[in-house]
Amino acid sequence: MPKPLLDFLGYSFFFWSNENEEPPHIHVCKGKQTSNETKFWITGDGIKLEHNKSQIPQNDLKKIARYILENRADIIAAWFDYFSRL
Repeated sequence: MPKPLLDFLGYSFFFWSNENEEPPHIHVCKGKQTSNETKFWITGDGIKLEHNKSQIPQNDLKKIARYILENRADIIAAWFDYFSRL
């Protein structure tokens, strides 16, 4: 399992190590990390919800999206640092 990068509202934010061929993105879930977590793409001008497979409630999803957007630069830096070590 990947080590959580961040924690917010009890949700874990993390990268999967076999996805470095994809554009920068982050997975979010509460509890055990599985392949059915929520995924956000991190773009040059913001973020985009790819899917909400972990069924995070809409109210929390909005807060999480805002949190990711506010920490976008740090997440992207962590993405490149993480995948440069693989």
